[in-house]
Amino acid sequence: MKRILTIAAAVLLVAPAAVAADAPAKRPISHEDVWLMKRVGSPALSPDGKWIVVPVAQPAYDEAQKSSDLWLVPADGSAPPRQLTFTAGAESGPAWSPDSRRIAFAARREGQDENQIYVLDIAGGGEAERVTNVATGASRPQWRPDGRAILFASMVYPGTMNDADNRARIEERKARKYNARAYDAFPIRHWDRWLDERKPTLMIQPLEPGAPAVDLLAGTQLAGGRGFGGDLGNESETLAAAWSPDGSAIVFTATTDRDQAARAIVQQSLFVIPAGGGEPRRLTGTEASYADPQFAPDGSALYARQTLRTRFVYNDARLVRFNWGDPSPRPVAFDFHRSVGTFRVAPDGERILFVAEDEGHDRIFAVPATGGEARELGRLGAGSYAGLAVEGTEDAPVVVSNWGSAVSPAEVHRIDAATGARSALSAFNAARAAEIDWQPVQEFWFTSKRGRRIHNMIALPPGFDPARKYPLFVLIHGGPHTMYKDEFFVRWNYHLLAQPGYVLLMTNYTGSSGFGEAFAQRIQGDPLAGPAEEINQAADEAIRRYPFIDASRQAAGGASYGGHLANWLAVSTTRYRALVSHAGLYDLKSQWTTSDIAYSRERNLGGPAWEDRAVWRRQSPFWHSAKLRTPILVTFGERDFRVPLNNGLEFWTVLKRQQVESRLVIFPDENHWILKGENSRYFYQEVHGWLARHLAAP
Repeated sequence: MKRILTIAAAVLLVAPAAVAADAPAKRPISHEDVWLMKRVGSPALSPDGKWIVVPVAQPAYDEAQKSSDLWLVPADGSAPPRQLTFTAGAESGPAWSPDSRRIAFAARREGQDENQIYVLDIAGGGEAERVTNVATGASRPQWRPDGRAILFASMVYPGTMNDADNRARIEERKARKYNARAYDAFPIRHWDRWLDERKPTLMIQPLEPGAPAVDLLAGTQLAGGRGFGGDLGNESETLAAAWSPDGSAIVFTATTDRDQAARAIVQQSLFVIPAGGGEPRRLTGTEASYADPQFAPDGSALYARQTLRTRFVYNDARLVRFNWGDPSPRPVAFDFHRSVGTFRVAPDGERILFVAEDEGHDRIFAVPATGGEARELGRLGAGSYAGLAVEGTEDAPVVVSNWGSAVSPAEVHRIDAATGARSALSAFNAARAAEIDWQPVQEFWFTSKRGRRIHNMIALPPGFDPARKYPLFVLIHGGPHTMYKDEFFVRWNYHLLAQPGYVLLMTNYTGSSGFGEAFAQRIQGDPLAGPAEEINQAADEAIRRYPFIDASRQAAGGASYGGHLANWLAVSTTRYRALVSHAGLYDLKSQWTTSDIAYSRERNLGGPAWEDRAVWRRQSPFWHSAKLRTPILVTFGERDFRVPLNNGLEFWTVLKRQQVESRLVIFPDENHWILKGENSRYFYQEVHGWLARHLAAP
């Protein structure tokens, strides 16, 4: 192993000098480069730390030609990745058996209506074997610690006790002669789908031949409650669950107040249920919401991410520990002022490793499992981590994660558990990335007029010449509780937007996560005006710092919250020659009453609109429509329920009423995001065309 790495390193050192004369010229990035990069999913590491299974999606412009398969990667880097599956349907949620010999995953094979759980024998070879046959589908498999059963998630109909009941309910729905949706409670839709009466549940599938799956929550008072539900994700509703190490119990998250979503905070609580069934017992109170339960290897402690319930809409996720049997959560990462993301308990139970957003990067941190100071594992200079996995032995833990940057699409890496040094284990996109003329993003800070330190990044165009002058395109991130980070991004790719010859500026304005909880919370009550002013100040600072920026040619744009801010810029400044707004609200009240998420918007503004709080009008673009002057490109997905299309139609009506140069583009088959290849290509063409029209040199 050491010999292979040494030779490879030597080749890398001599290669530039040896082949410089013959190296092909790098080329500007194209939409094909962005869209056709393979997309590497989260790595699943075997318990012995020797093997990694990772989903790899191969995009295509033709939807029928897309594929996603599982690949096997040696964790020691001794061989290149090997493809495991070769099917038309995608596999998801790979999970290793306790003996590191098999994997379970969810997939929908030809002729099936729903995903089922399959098991593939990695050690013995052969074809994957289907182990579930559930009418309501199966996902998120987890092996029982003895390896003889699999826990999985499904969506079932209220009052059903078994699969036969659900099959009967499905047939009843198919036989209906009418087509209608009826509701008695909020919410009624989420992201891009209408909700129905189905509820999430947890099932156990014994691996004995012919054994039926058992619904653990069927008939329980918890599941029968009006407000029962799971975490509403963009693709499905889930109950995050974890086996106790002895296999006797399952801890999971659920809510009991989903039906109060229009007027109250919906929080996820921790519950425990015996593996043999019974009524779940609630472990946590109303003080916080919990996510991602995980046990210590010896079962003595339970860990979870805790989000406190406060007057603020945004609160960091904290890592907490419960001594098993004690309902009192204790903080683990003392004085850590970042939100904890994916975390894993080390095999010896002494440390916890986790990923957290931090000042434009996703870094890996380590903290004592019983509590202490969180310290970064090594020091990340560029890029971001995602998809952390930790396994192996107590004496030899193995850490793997995906790492990527704005100029390096994510690949699987092994991380030294002591030093944080990383080494690549895959290179699915390395050859294509090496052909592109792009530079790493640059970062700078400035202090705003409000005295806040503001983080920024810039991306440069291909063939960059510092002696030239380039137009500035100010790109505004959504959220607002996200951040621009050093990563390769498909939907708003930094370098593809800069490709025609623009300098791209990305500002982490007040409200962004990754800069401390208080910084993210300060947007509350000041949703648009304050952040917009910081964005304008960032543009001024970039122009001052970088003489290659042409201050006479500026444009700005963004999506979602970035679209909200673009629309606010349209009524608050004339400094930009053009604007681009995707999925942006135009009236605060309209967005509040039509979005799939409502109560947090009301809280952010201090109360409902009818209480006549000034901010509802003072910071709503609609009420400043007389100031519209700047040409603007407005785009929307018709299936977007997060920022519904009515926002775009309202804005379009006002733009035409005010005779402002504008263009409206609707994507009928897209949601909040533009996810289809040809639609994405057209979107970038529209943006580039709009900017070219308005940023051309005089």
